[in-house]
Amino acid sequence: MNQKKKQVREIALDLLEAVEKNQSYSNLLLHSAIEKHDLPGRDAGLLTEITYGTIQRKLTLDFYLAPFIKKKLEPWVRQLLRLSLYQMVYLDKVPERAVIHEAVEIAKKRGHKGIAGLVNGILRSVQRNDLRSFEAIKDEAERISVETSHPLWLVKRWLRQFGAEKTKEMCAMNLTAPMQTIRVNETKASREEVLQRLWEEGFEAEPSDVLPEGIRILKGNAARSNVFESGLATIQDESSMIVAYALDAQPGEVILDACAAPGGKTTHIAEKLNNSGVVTALDLHEHKIKLIRQNADRLGLTNIEAKAWDSRKAEEMFEPESFDRILVDAPCSGLGVLRRKPDIKYVKEEKDLSALQTIQLAILSAAAPLLKGGGVLVYSTCTADVEENEGTVKKFLETHTDFEPEVLTSLPPVIQTMADNHMLQVLPQDFGGDGFFISKLRKKVQ
Repeated sequence: MNQKKKQVREIALDLLEAVEKNQSYSNLLLHSAIEKHDLPGRDAGLLTEITYGTIQRKLTLDFYLAPFIKKKLEPWVRQLLRLSLYQMVYLDKVPERAVIHEAVEIAKKRGHKGIAGLVNGILRSVQRNDLRSFEAIKDEAERISVETSHPLWLVKRWLRQFGAEKTKEMCAMNLTAPMQTIRVNETKASREEVLQRLWEEGFEAEPSDVLPEGIRILKGNAARSNVFESGLATIQDESSMIVAYALDAQPGEVILDACAAPGGKTTHIAEKLNNSGVVTALDLHEHKIKLIRQNADRLGLTNIEAKAWDSRKAEEMFEPESFDRILVDAPCSGLGVLRRKPDIKYVKEEKDLSALQTIQLAILSAAAPLLKGGGVLVYSTCTADVEENEGTVKKFLETHTDFEPEVLTSLPPVIQTMADNHMLQVLPQDFGGDGFFISKLRKKVQ
């Protein structure tokens, strides 16, 4: 094995330790590690694969390792065993002997000969013996939990809310890599023109069959394309693109995006207004507001006003009934984006979901008086949880009798068939997008 490959696995071990110890976000750590070590594309790909993969399948890897571990291990040694076993079980391009040799070398460097011998012994025992079968686990929830590496509380919750078939499909889908998708800036170019530009740049891409302005990137990173830099497109998941359709903003209207960063939905709404009207974007943090402004500038959008402000105190900034439409894309548990942020599933606890609902209701309640009579309020999250989604909407309607459900129309045809009256729950397996929830409400005219 060359020195560069060895370095990649050592970096991966450092990242796994940081994620577990500090509850850091793996996607942010990965990005900075690739830049810091100036990794070429191939090595960056390997680092991403083995880091994400090991995190994604942590519970499964621990299940496989358990019979071979006879004593308590230091955390970094367990991470090294997980990292190595992930490669042995799930990657077919790397020979097992090379993985074991690499692990032993890292163990020598990080620890001592005794630890290196232990790592060698455990991995060679795994190599000689068959891995345990999931069939031995009789309880269905526990079996799904171990086989797909989702915490047991979450599997039980999903089984209760969505049933066995959808839960199994969702858990299996969460182990796959998400596809990068982009949204064409239709104020500047058509989808056909952007596709042509991407092909000329050497990207493999195809039109989305779900949204008319969506493009799926099959090969390459669109963030490094001229198409992106010149403001012809934005990187955005297909599920997230549905929100602007649900809001259905009309030319010249005044819109509030109450939880806007990093601005994907804000800029989509602004594009749909064709640079007319005003989209006011709020976010708590100044550095995130800067991101929204940068995105707006890159896309050539002049109808966005971004302000750092707590949307729970929006009434202090705006007069009552200032807006024609309001979007509350609320802070949520993120259970719909586990493919992008696999570490979420191990740090979230069931009690976190009810704490989040308190924040979600506070933001909705603060937004309500700012909406004109007859105006539309859209509530959205990137999660898959009935209580957090439908439950929040139900509670809001119970305490705000001046609002009523509004049937979701104006959605792209494929999505329209999935809508249930005023609500839409997208699951990751539906078309490969993020798990997402949208609800549309209308304020009664007094």
